[in-house]
Amino acid sequence: MNKNRLEAFSDGVLAIIITIMVLEFKIPEGIDFESLKPLFPKFLSYLMSFIYVGIYWNNHHHMMHTVKRISGAILWANLHLLFWLSLVPFTTAWIGETQFAKTPMMLYGIMLLMAAIAYYILQSQILKKHGPDSVLSQAIGSDFKGKMSPVLYTIGIISANFNTVISGIIYILVALMWLIPDNRIEKLIDSE
Repeated sequence: MNKNRLEAFSDGVLAIIITIMVLEFKIPEGIDFESLKPLFPKFLSYLMSFIYVGIYWNNHHHMMHTVKRISGAILWANLHLLFWLSLVPFTTAWIGETQFAKTPMMLYGIMLLMAAIAYYILQSQILKKHGPDSVLSQAIGSDFKGKMSPVLYTIGIISANFNTVISGIIYILVALMWLIPDNRIEKLIDSE
């Protein structure tokens, strides 16, 4: 089975997710900068989610460079990841509309947690198909970021009950942790 269809489909879904998010912005009725003020929380939620979708796209792209063969389990694991990512526009709109209220911030964190778990499952299926000596296996090593992310998301979800600013900071910290893609995959592929 060819990986190109999986990559093209995933790229298309992620592009649609970003498009849907930006469509949430409504044109302000005023003609000055003051009329943009009410859009600021929506813009912040869009910015955070745009960065998250970009991180997933970038890391998915790098991971797919290590893939030589696709299985049915990999296809389903990829769809599972795309399902959780397809909820990004909904949760983004909700936290922006409610100015980062408690329940929307919890749901946003749950969506991030589930996407992280789904990414881990996809990675595990690829490792299962390609073995412990594969490029991906060598590149991820102990996978500190992959193990730390669900822990931080869970803390962010719980902290949303008490302080949504702390919750938001935790979600931003996880994004910052993943913002720069790991270049170990590129180095290993270049050395082959």
